[in-house]
This record gives sequence, C-alpha cells and structure tokens, in this order.
Amino acid sequence: MKDPTGVRNAALPLRSAADLEPLLERIGDARYVLIGEASHGTHEFYAWRAALTRRLIEEHGFSFVAVEGDWPDCWDVHRSVTAASGAPEDPAEVLDGFERWPTWMWANTDVVDFTRWLRSYNRGLEPGRRAGFYGLDVYSLWDSLRSTLEYLEAHQPESVETALEAFRCFEPFAEDAQSYARSTQWVPSGGEKEVVDLLGKMSSAEPAGGSGRDAQFNAERNARSAAGAEAYYRAMVQGGPESWNIRDRHMAETLEPLHKGRAS
Repeated sequence: MKDPTGVRNAALPLRSAADLEPLLERIGDARYVLIGEASHGTHEFYAWRAALTRRLIEEHGFSFVAVEGDWPDCWDVHRSVTAASGAPEDPAEVLDGFERWPTWMWANTDVVDFTRWLRSYNRGLEPGRRAGFYGLDVYSLWDSLRSTLEYLEAHQPESVETALEAFRCFEPFAEDAQSYARSTQWVPSGGEKEVVDLLGKMSSAEPAGGSGRDAQFNAERNARSAAGAEAYYRAMVQGGPESWNIRDRHMAETLEPLHKGRAS
C-alpha cells in the first residue's frame, strides 16, 4: 500500500518511556509544554501523557501541571500531591469527590496513578520545590464564590458583605449556569458588577506571608475564576466565538502567576 503522506517513514516507535527522547529533544527549553489529545477518555493517551509529564518534571525541572479543569477541585488535588498539612494522603480521595467533572476525564485510574506518583516524588523535595497541580478552566462560578467567601470570613471579614452581594446576585439561579446565561438576555450586565467588586477587594488586600500565602493565592484565583465564569456564561448565550475567547484568555492569565511561582 502506498503511503502518500510519508507517515511510515517519519514514524518512530513508542513502546517505553525511553522512546519519548526525540520528543523531549524537540521540547528543548520551552517554558510550557501543551499536551493535547485526539479524544477525551483514551487510556493509552492518558498513560503516555503521564509518562511524558513524569519525565518533564523529573529531568527537565517543570514545576507544575495545569489541566483543563476547575480551579477549586484542582486546588484540592494540588494540596494532596504537595503533601500540604491536613490534605488527604491519597489523591484518589480527592478525585473521587469530583462531581461536576466527568469521572472518565479526570477521576480515572490513569490520573490516580499519576497523582500518587507525583505525591511520592514531591515527598522527597523541600516544600518550596514541589510540583503542583492546578486547574485553568472557567466554569466554577459557584464553587469559586463559596471558596472566596470562606477565605474572607476567616481573614478579611470587612470584605464579606461584598462577597455576599455576589452570592445574592446568583442565588436565584440555583447554580444553573444555563439559567443564569439566559437571564442576561434581559439584564445584560447580570452579576458582573458584583464579581468585579469582589475581585477588586481581593486584589487590593495586603499580601499575606508565611503559611497564609497559599490560602490567599487560592482565594485570589477563585475570585478571578468567578469573574471569568460570569463573563463566560454571559457571553455564551450570545453565541459566536467570544465566550471561547474569554475562556482561553482566562486560562492564559492563570498560567502566568503559576509560572512566576506565586504558589508553593
């Protein structure tokens, strides 16, 4: 059979982790490595994705994994794999608790095996050098609002009312994103002002030090996730590409502080 595309001549074997060497050479000193996939839920791809990621962390000094997932859920995984105080010792306990994420996408045995490996690897490193696990996506409006409110109640009680105003704005929709999106056809601004005010409160807070730094960083990212989610859902009902642009910008803006090492 003819091979007009030349795939057979260009193809390389992929039988063991050592066969990833040509790909790692091409990666070189890249700041980010984006590992796409042809379809969600493929065991073979998930296994090779984990093998490549392990080598990037072990041999090339990559300091975090960022996935197409919600910030609040992934933060719980992050705390487990970095052996944070009070976090579950087995990341599977956190992954089993994912409700909004489809279990076949993240809460599956391949991801469990990888996160268990990551926790074991991290335990051999100083806390500040441990590789994290974060979510870049923009769907977690209500979960992010709740997490932000919990932080403010404990650390910035003077800002709690601002968070409660955001909650009141979204409360009538019973955590139904489609219902909220449809409502913005009649009230175009929706809860935009409330979440922007909340984000402003978080951004203007004095930087925390010591053990409070991670908690503050998490709260800030949740406030930004809530703002991004509100904008995404508001644009979604209008159709067209804008909602996807909002989502992509949010992901890119989440990557930068992670790369700069603002979270341990």
